[in-house]
Amino acid sequence: MTGTDKTALRADMKLLREEAHARDPDAGETLAGKFPLKLLERYGPIVSGYWPIGSEIDPLPLMEKLAGADAKLALPRLEDDGEMSFRLWSPGEPLEERPFGLKEPLESAPRTQPTLVLVPLLAFDKLGNRLGYGKGHYDRALQQIRQDGRVFACGLGFHVQMLDELAAEPHDQPLDWAMTERGSVPIFMMRAFAGGDGSDGGPSAA
Repeated sequence: MTGTDKTALRADMKLLREEAHARDPDAGETLAGKFPLKLLERYGPIVSGYWPIGSEIDPLPLMEKLAGADAKLALPRLEDDGEMSFRLWSPGEPLEERPFGLKEPLESAPRTQPTLVLVPLLAFDKLGNRLGYGKGHYDRALQQIRQDGRVFACGLGFHVQMLDELAAEPHDQPLDWAMTERGSVPIFMMRAFAGGDGSDGGPSAA
């Protein structure tokens, strides 16, 4: 897929997401109610969420649910060098207003390495390929954590954001699971049935 093709797909998927969000602004609550806590039991305890911007499905109800189940929460922070770190955060703690509508933990917040990462997206497929915003922040961060240890990547989105197939590039880091307002998409299992050997950084590498 060329850069032009990806730009057009991002525009199309952003529009679809905006329409889905307008139809169901409370989809984040529905998603949270369907999230299987067995994932936290197996891949916790440090969960990085994100602060929603625009039409992204709201992860805050899920984060509150996980905190109530003894998860330690974190949020991403873009550093001055362009890389993304993860900082411990609890609901009610102050956040810093950043460009593009982002809200991030203060620079003084402790760094951490999450074991379960909730990932925003524009689109994803059944093999865990993900279409983001094109900056590569999550790909680089997940790659680094997977080199250092274990992490389980769970994409959050609306059902309409799931596509049959997305082109993957060598630097792309796959999702292990996805959640939509309709429930779970067990990507690492689907990838195994499709012939994957689990060596791509999924749960078998966690």
